[in-house]
Amino acid sequence: MAKRRHSSQFIFQQRRSLEQCWLNECDIDPLILRARWLHRQGLKLQALAMEQELLPII
Repeated sequence: MAKRRHSSQFIFQQRRSLEQCWLNECDIDPLILRARWLHRQGLKLQALAMEQELLPII
């Protein structure tokens, strides 16, 4: 099966749709939303620190 190549516009639209879904999610923990936002802003270290707060304590 041949690979389909999506145009950058198509990928951009999918990304925007996904981000809009994230904004509309009310039942997602605010820390998860904050970590996603930090990733989108390119703040990787802060996002990873936030994700550490979300890990279960063993």
